Amino acid sequence: MDHFQIKNGILHAEDVPLTRIADEVGTPVYVYSRATLERHAQVFREGIAPVGRSHIAFAIKANPNRAVLRVLAKQGYGADVVSGGEISRAISAGMKPEDVVFSGVGKTRAELEQALDVGIGQFNIELEEEGVVLAQIAASKGKTAVATLRVNPDVDAGTHAKISTGKKENKFGVAIDLAPGIFDRLANLPGLSMQGVALHIGSQLFDLDPLEAAYGRIGQLVGDLRGMGHKIERVDLGGGLGVPYKAEENPPSPADYGQMVARATEGWDVTLMFEPGRVIVGNAGVLLTKVIWIKPGVIRPYVIVDAAMNDLARPAMYDAWHDFAAVQPTGERMNANIAGPVCESGDTFAMGRDIDAVASGDLAVFRTAGAYGATMASTYNSRPLVPEVMVDGDQYAVVADRIAAETILDAERIPDWLA
Repeated sequence: MDHFQIKNGILHAEDVPLTRIADEVGTPVYVYSRATLERHAQVFREGIAPVGRSHIAFAIKANPNRAVLRVLAKQGYGADVVSGGEISRAISAGMKPEDVVFSGVGKTRAELEQALDVGIGQFNIELEEEGVVLAQIAASKGKTAVATLRVNPDVDAGTHAKISTGKKENKFGVAIDLAPGIFDRLANLPGLSMQGVALHIGSQLFDLDPLEAAYGRIGQLVGDLRGMGHKIERVDLGGGLGVPYKAEENPPSPADYGQMVARATEGWDVTLMFEPGRVIVGNAGVLLTKVIWIKPGVIRPYVIVDAAMNDLARPAMYDAWHDFAAVQPTGERMNANIAGPVCESGDTFAMGRDIDAVASGDLAVFRTAGAYGATMASTYNSRPLVPEVMVDGDQYAVVADRIAAETILDAERIPDWLA
């Protein structure tokens, strides 16, 4: 459930008509619902309750807006981060350093130092050399870095190839057969406290069987490491639970997931770490856009909107589906292609889609745009950077400004020798 509903013939975010936001902020613009964010955060926490000891760290890459993070911080969520910038965002939004988990395959030495200085709660080590360097930096500072070893369980998540992370050919984690030796060597380094293992096999998962298979392999590894004399106190299970992008889709619920995790991890006696992202924010946001033209086509018309692939990249990158809906639907339908104004053939959101009938000047939304939307936006074609709005009941606030092309120009320089 989300809080984007038709009231008096107009699509609202909670109690704010989207027509008002379009008039006052302009389009395109991302619109988030605080009530939906809070509900999803609570539902996920309730879903994993059967597992016992747990820690939830929101995957900031899904939506790093600080207002979004503040809402989740108030729900007791920590942060899963993959860069120094995300560490700064998490802390500035009110998340506790000890609740921050630092993931990512390419942590720089400067980022490792930053994370140690801030005092984050866990490093997920991606390769042995990273662990050695982290131990050296920590020891030089008189600190001890709490860490897990990220393992690649070689399990196919059955998701899109570009968001699969748990097969042996993917860049993430260490091969599971090499993990015991690497863990043993790292555990003996001063400055490093190896407390467990981590995994994440992919995103937008609709089938729990691959996850359960991966957890089975990790459970065996935990047993092997304990047999070697290591104390395993935590296992990071990652995230990846899918959301419905189409009305007819029915992904596993957090409750379904929690029951599976409780069964698969029974007897592990560890704190289980979770890193949900899309499942928390995906359906908590829409991209509000305006129809510029209805352009006749050879086969069907093109609905040209003022949002583009630089505002919402997922359709161009992944052939991803986002439902398209009129803000003031008439009940009539049309079959059309939906495209943006960017000078790329790939700047299309849908082809041959049955949609609400719209005309030039009408408002519409791309639904389920709260995850991997604004965070992946760019200024391609010298377009402004898309703004973001958060709604709370009958009020709203701009939580990220529209950055104009002129502002971006001000950050560029022409050298004297080109004068």
